[in-house]
Amino acid sequence: MIGVFGGTFDPPHLAHAVLADEARHVLDLRTVLWVLTAQPPHKTEQPHSAVEHRLAMVAYVIQGDRHFELSRADLDREPPHYAVGTMAWMRERYPGERFTYLMGADSLRDLPTWHTPGAFVEACDRLAVMDRKGAEIDLDMLEKQIPGLKAKLTFVEAPVLEISGREIRRRVRAGDAYRYFLLPDVAEYIQVNKLYR
Repeated sequence: MIGVFGGTFDPPHLAHAVLADEARHVLDLRTVLWVLTAQPPHKTEQPHSAVEHRLAMVAYVIQGDRHFELSRADLDREPPHYAVGTMAWMRERYPGERFTYLMGADSLRDLPTWHTPGAFVEACDRLAVMDRKGAEIDLDMLEKQIPGLKAKLTFVEAPVLEISGREIRRRVRAGDAYRYFLLPDVAEYIQVNKLYR
């Protein structure tokens, strides 16, 4: 089974790598596809680093890991990049494969607000939910809103690292310490390219 791990990855940090690897191991995924989203529909007001920078940083994170691959699913098709479209793209390019979509508990909580959530759930063979601190989930209510959801859910207990891209960007701007939130090559890339200043 293939894992689908989407995000803006601005920047990709240690928590991303830990969660992707934990999901791969626990769920016995053959591959985890890192799906870089240029401009998520739900974050239109938030500016992002150039896609080229984010691609380069993700490449540093996944280099040398034969279980990780970079996917251009949300780069090589026209926006908006809804998850249901990402899964349709995957199904076209990997016929006969089975897919596990990786998400945080906060994303599961907000799933009814996604674009055509029922079609999205139907397009996934499994939804793997990584625990995210503070996200309260009413599974019965979600099932009423998206019938068939509970049958697709698998919860993965993963180390909780309180690291976010927003906090890293803030730290870089403020001149605070941020280096050890990232893999060394990514920290150096941010410094050399003067990102987030």
